[in-house]
Amino acid sequence: MFNLIPLLFLTPSIILIAAAVIPAVVLIIYVYRMDRLEKEPWSMIWRLALLGAISTALAQLTENAGIAILPHLARAGSKAYYAILCFVIVAVSEEGFKYLILKLRTWRASSFNCRFDGIVYACAVSLGFSLWENIMYVTAYGMSTAIVRAITAIPGHACFGVFMGAFYGVAKQYETYGAYTESGLFRLLAVIVPVLLHGTYDYLAMRNDQGLLLVFIAFIAAMFFVAYKTVKKLSRTDRYL
Repeated sequence: MFNLIPLLFLTPSIILIAAAVIPAVVLIIYVYRMDRLEKEPWSMIWRLALLGAISTALAQLTENAGIAILPHLARAGSKAYYAILCFVIVAVSEEGFKYLILKLRTWRASSFNCRFDGIVYACAVSLGFSLWENIMYVTAYGMSTAIVRAITAIPGHACFGVFMGAFYGVAKQYETYGAYTESGLFRLLAVIVPVLLHGTYDYLAMRNDQGLLLVFIAFIAAMFFVAYKTVKKLSRTDRYL
């Protein structure tokens, strides 16, 4: 009986961590299975997810620095304050580090030989990021937070990854054609579009305005729907580079 006592104390923590981890793992597996032409090495997927998790610490550093100077840029609680916080400090930091890891680790990878691979790679990084972020939130705030984040924040990061990866895959395709200007444009879109989506998501969520609640719900539903249709379409029309 004595040996079971530590397990009894650990069980709630294990359940919370499982609640934080499982949604991200399920989404990674779903996107992986949609890779129709040639499956990516699992070693690459998990490595990208791990690097995505590590990038949360890097993003936290830049976010803390931005938050420290934010009161000098806008009045606390104002629309400008939330706009700078959500679009510049948070969204640029988080999506920027995700893209940096994606670009450094995959752009010259020999396995990056299909357009859909961009979505697989970007989602692995994004869901690795959200996985670790989710563990921190859930262990701090409990199961209710796990449920909310499982249906909002984690799929949200997956959507950001889908759009980043879609543009990233097209950018790689253009480079194989020698169209470097077009490739650069789509690499830029691979950052800008997720930043705008991420910033909008956070802005609507942080305002704590009942009038924006329906807008927030509609935005999430529309983003999830478009991301789902994008994955389905790009999986069906995938081609070798």
